[in-house]
Parts: sequence; structure tokens; C-alpha cells
Amino acid sequence: MMKRFQILPVASIIGYQLINPVSVEAQKEKPNIVLFLADDMGYSDIGCYGGEIQTPNLDKLAKQGVRFTSFYNCARCCPTRASLLTGQYAQQVGLANNGNTLYRNAATIAEVLKEAGYHTGMSGKWHLSKTAVLPNPEDQLLWLSHRNDSSVFAPLESYPCNRGFEEHWGVIWGVVDYFDPFSLVHNETAIKDVPRDFYMTDFITDKSVEMIGQFSKDDKPFFLYIAYTSPHWPLHARPEDIEKYKGKYDEGWDVLREKRYRKAIELGIIDEKTAPLSKNESGKLWVDCTEKEWEAKHMEAHAAMVDRMDQGIGKVIEKLKATGEYMNTIIFFLADNGASPERGFKPGFDRPGQTRSGEEILYPHQKYDRPGAEKTWGYLGDAWAGAINSPFRYWKVQSFEGGICTPLIVQWPKGLKGKENTLNHGVGHVMDILPTCLELANAKYPEQINGETTFGPTGKSILPILFKGAKSTNDTLFWEHQGGRAARLGDWKIVALKNKDWELFNLAEDRTETNNLAAKYPEKVEQLNALWMSWSKRVNK
Repeated sequence: MMKRFQILPVASIIGYQLINPVSVEAQKEKPNIVLFLADDMGYSDIGCYGGEIQTPNLDKLAKQGVRFTSFYNCARCCPTRASLLTGQYAQQVGLANNGNTLYRNAATIAEVLKEAGYHTGMSGKWHLSKTAVLPNPEDQLLWLSHRNDSSVFAPLESYPCNRGFEEHWGVIWGVVDYFDPFSLVHNETAIKDVPRDFYMTDFITDKSVEMIGQFSKDDKPFFLYIAYTSPHWPLHARPEDIEKYKGKYDEGWDVLREKRYRKAIELGIIDEKTAPLSKNESGKLWVDCTEKEWEAKHMEAHAAMVDRMDQGIGKVIEKLKATGEYMNTIIFFLADNGASPERGFKPGFDRPGQTRSGEEILYPHQKYDRPGAEKTWGYLGDAWAGAINSPFRYWKVQSFEGGICTPLIVQWPKGLKGKENTLNHGVGHVMDILPTCLELANAKYPEQINGETTFGPTGKSILPILFKGAKSTNDTLFWEHQGGRAARLGDWKIVALKNKDWELFNLAEDRTETNNLAAKYPEKVEQLNALWMSWSKRVNK
């Protein structure tokens, strides 16, 4: 069925297809846009980036589309989501740190595309609203376990349904029990009860499928943001998914890191000559681990969570095909940061101590038998995080490549013909997603939003990288989160941990940041530091 047939300016972004010819109809038809975002996923978790986890649907998307190898996020949940949705650095829109509210003068993709005639829907994790705690810690724990009847989880005006999304099914806060999530809503209305067989990943998938069915009934294109909570802790997974991976990780994190590195080389994700395998920054060796079986179970649960997410992505794709929308839908898949090294958090703030029925939830220090069930609250830990971010160093929060580099798969059957199963080494950033969506939709960024004057996006469209061989979207890129910081200028990058000196790397020659050149090229460090300082002053006003 021909939909949304209209004449677009020759100079519009669809013009990029002139060097990659497609049908006349495709050039005149606004595409649907589906944006998948994974949470705390390792760079090499999925099969098409070197992983052993069963991800046939993402692997098929990659085979039919384009994989980016040098695409960046902001190292942490909230900053990445803010940057992705607004086209700005997180510091510009109120999300330098987790747990704040997105500025209302920063137009979201949904707000802009809604004005451009799109349906807009979201399923999953929001995490862009002020998450204040209750004065009494005991009341907070009761609230988290659904035994305090407060149904407003953050300022209502900050909810997705009030930031451009016609429909939102998901959670407002960032951490949830997968079997009985806190802050689950439909638009402004709290969903107070869930069925006994509820699982958050499946809920996100099912609501996405429903919205596709709903949006495909008329001639309007749609934008659908599918923000999975998986595989963010707690390690909650379906038993049948865990079963697939029993014994899979008994060799430990050192062997896993090496195997993924070798597979990434075979796939062309990295070049062995310019990307030696960096060390696991946890400093932990599997041979020294005294709880090997217990540790392996954590990785089994993590793999099961990624597996279930991939199953859901397959269902979304099938629905796109069943409704006739697939061919003219551009799909993006990426992650909000590298794998999480976190472990040791006890109940409090966003972590319940009991289930709804009052049963105690066991944390790692209490030594449950295995993670996965609702009455456990497992974390992956830094040794496994260092393994699944192979071939890079570090993890979530840090600005080394293991914290900020994300897989990005782009698939568009009508728009990417001739580019199937290709790798793109161009450099981009999540703030480039909004400008890309606007160009695809032939939409104009507004001068005002929510009664306030806007400032144009900092990011730039990735379509010149896709279609014209551009090497990057921005000349310089910057990062800062909780003291970790970095700047990239061309192939040069400075990066530092909190309260540590800058390290310097040439990523063209050392993609995995193994050879610190700061002492050899102090003038380059000084140049990049000056750029970073100027940026920091500009965005942290």
C-alpha cells in the first residue's frame, strides 16, 4: 500500500539516495523511524559484534543493513537518553548527572516529528525526570515494593506523554524489578498491578507491537522509540532463557574476552594491527576466582536477558512486515553505555528490599544460589563487564572506549539498497540521531517549544556518513560524567579517570587505547585540553 506520498525538495536529505538510487516512490515517501535502545549492554554482546549470545534478529538486521564501529554515547543512562532525544550534549539540557529532569526548551525527536505529521510512540525506560526520594527511608522502601500508594513518580509535565509522545507504556525511573516494576505507567496513569507472568522486556515488546498495529491504520508515518531496560541490573531473566546458557561461561571472563576479540577481528569490526586486545581493567583473573560456578551464573543470566531482548526485536520486525510498513521503516539499534561494572548496592533509593508480597529480596552479599528470579538482585560486576566490553578498556560511566562506544545497526530496506552487510567506520554520536531523524522526515527544528525559545541541535545528521563517505559528523567530540572525561579531535583522543591526568591516544593506530602518548606529545594534550576546557565552560553555564 502506498502511503504518505508527497513531493519532497530535491535538496532534502532523501537526495543522498541519488548516489544510492532507489525507487521514485521511496524518494517521495517519508519513512517510519524505529529506534531501539539497549541498556548497559556490552559492546561485543550481540553476535554481529563478536558475541556468543544468540541474537539472530539483530544479526539479520546487520546482514541486511550497516554496522557502525565508531559510534558514541555519553557513558551513562540519563545523559545518553537526553542527548539522543534532543540532539544536544547532555550538559546542555539538564542531564549532566543522572536523576534530573530534561529541560523543556530542548525539543525532543517526538515533539518535532509530531509537529511534522508523525505518530509518536514510546515503550520502555524514560529516566529523564527528577527522581526525588521520600523523606523517610522506610517509606521509600515501601514505595519501591508497591506498598505505599503513591502513583506519581516524578513531575507529570516531565513524563514522555508530555514531551511529544502520543503513547507511552513503560517506566519513569531507571531501575526496575523485571517481574513487578516500580514506576510503570501508561502515559500519566500508574499501572498498579501486573499479571503473574509479567516480564518487563516482553511488556516493552508487546506494547511496541500494539502501537505499530495502531499507527499503521492510517496514512501518517510513525516514530517509535523502544527503550529496553535489558540487560541493566538486576539480573532478572526467564528460566527457559537462562537454560540456554548453562555452562556456557564456565571457562571464565579471561577466555570470553579473548574469544570475543578474535571473533570481532574475523567480522571486521576491528583490525588486529591497530586494535590490540587491551587489558581487563578489573585486574581480576579467572584462575584466582574462588566462586567460579556462582560467577558464571551471573553471566548466564545476563546473556539470557540479551537473548530475550533480541526475541522481542524479532517480534517488532515481524509486525512491521505484517502491516506492510517494514520496507519503508528505518531502524536504528544502539546502547546507552558500555556494560555495567556495578555490584554491591544494597536496598535503598531505587532498589527494593522486599517483593510486593513482603518476601525478602536477596542481594549478592547474601549469597543467593543463582541470579534470575525476582527474589534475587544480581549485578554483573567489573570482571564480566571488562570481558563483554571486549576489545575495549573500562565500562559504564568512564570515557574510555569501553564506556562510550556503542554498536549501531542501521537498516532501511528501501533506503539502503546496495549497502547490505557493510561496516561503516565513520565517527558519530547519539546527539546526531535527532538531526538524522529530522532530515529523514523533512522536518524543521522549531524556534520555540513548550512556550520557550529553543537552541538548535549540536549534533549533525549521519546520512553523509552513510551515503557520501564522510568520516565524521563533528570535528570534535567531548565527554564528561562524574569526573571521567574525554575529547576527540580527528583520530586524537585525550581521556582521563576522575582526578587523574589525561592520557593521549591516536585511535587510527591504537583503537583500543593501549599506548599512552601523553608524554611523547605534550603539545597535543595541551591542544585537546584547551578545547575540552572551552567546551566545558560553554555547556556547564
